[in-house]
Amino acid sequence: MGICASSRRVEQEHECDESVVYVMDEQCGGGGGGEDGDGHGAAACRKVASLYSQKGKKGPNQDAVILCQGFGMEDGVFCGVFDGHGRCGQFVSKLVRDYLPFMILSHRNALFLGDDDDGPVFSDASTSSSTDGSGGGSSPAPAQLLEEWREACANAFEAMDRELKLQAGLDCDFSGTTAVCAIKQGRDLIVANLGDSRAVLATMSDTGYLSAVQLTTDQKPNLPQEAERIKRCNGRVFALKDEPSVPRVWLPGEDCPGLAMARSLGDFRLKRHGVVSEPQVAHRRVGRGDLFIILATDGVWDVLSNEEVVSIVCATPRKQHASKAVAEAAAQRWRTRYPSSRVDDCSAVCLFLRDQDWGSSVAAAKAKAAAAAARAPHGRC
Repeated sequence: MGICASSRRVEQEHECDESVVYVMDEQCGGGGGGEDGDGHGAAACRKVASLYSQKGKKGPNQDAVILCQGFGMEDGVFCGVFDGHGRCGQFVSKLVRDYLPFMILSHRNALFLGDDDDGPVFSDASTSSSTDGSGGGSSPAPAQLLEEWREACANAFEAMDRELKLQAGLDCDFSGTTAVCAIKQGRDLIVANLGDSRAVLATMSDTGYLSAVQLTTDQKPNLPQEAERIKRCNGRVFALKDEPSVPRVWLPGEDCPGLAMARSLGDFRLKRHGVVSEPQVAHRRVGRGDLFIILATDGVWDVLSNEEVVSIVCATPRKQHASKAVAEAAAQRWRTRYPSSRVDDCSAVCLFLRDQDWGSSVAAAKAKAAAAAARAPHGRC
């Protein structure tokens, strides 16, 4: 099956600036990108995800988000968040949003089929390896699966960088974007990250205790591995006096551009000085306690903790409003914490890993724990 480009539709809201895109497989019909009762763009069919992008007060919305259903296999999902920066950041993030999912799938299938052709190859559920025991073929070992997706993502990100360079009229010398992507294939979850956007998993224990697990590392220039590479390439890393907590990357002989991340797509003047486009890729087998994964730009994470974001999603009565609740909470925190500062763009994607509502999941877990405690023999004093 794979992605059906003809099924693409763009959901527009007055705050979204065409930043939110759903790509749906034909079998999902028209229900995926419709509107809920409040007139807002709803999540895709079967409520697999919630997407929202809110423009800040710094000019055009430079964030972009995407959800692709039928990605690589019938129930496969791709979702991504992209945070542009620089003069052309809004164009870079949207171009990457539109191209990168197809590039990743093409490179993954080229590896799977043993095909060196760079042309698009879309797999079918009947030819994909089964990851949950429900389909034909055998599931690859986690280490093998991770290595395959790591190579596919690295190749796709490199190809995406080349594509940006070829875009006539798009100056990416000092413009670029982050990219954090989650790919769900059966029970396997692959997360690829480039820059300082972030992915966080919400998981629940058997006793109903919720926890937030950060799946990515914010690739800031002051991280030892990143700083060493940048300095080895004659780049400079330091923070400005009025922003002592924000390390930035600078050219060797010029006080520009001051990039606040060590990895990105675009930013070609800095590519010679240690800024790279190689993503960090991780794999996780979805467990029974895993509820959802939230991807968001730094406009969210700069003002809300991982635990706060998980709590906001769990407290949202309707799943399709989860990402909007996160973005609005972040914008409100910006206004209260930094009243004299301009609110950043705030965007999020929430990928649901379980069908039931959070309240029923927590209640069921607590009831199970209480029943187990009641059955346990009481100790003697």
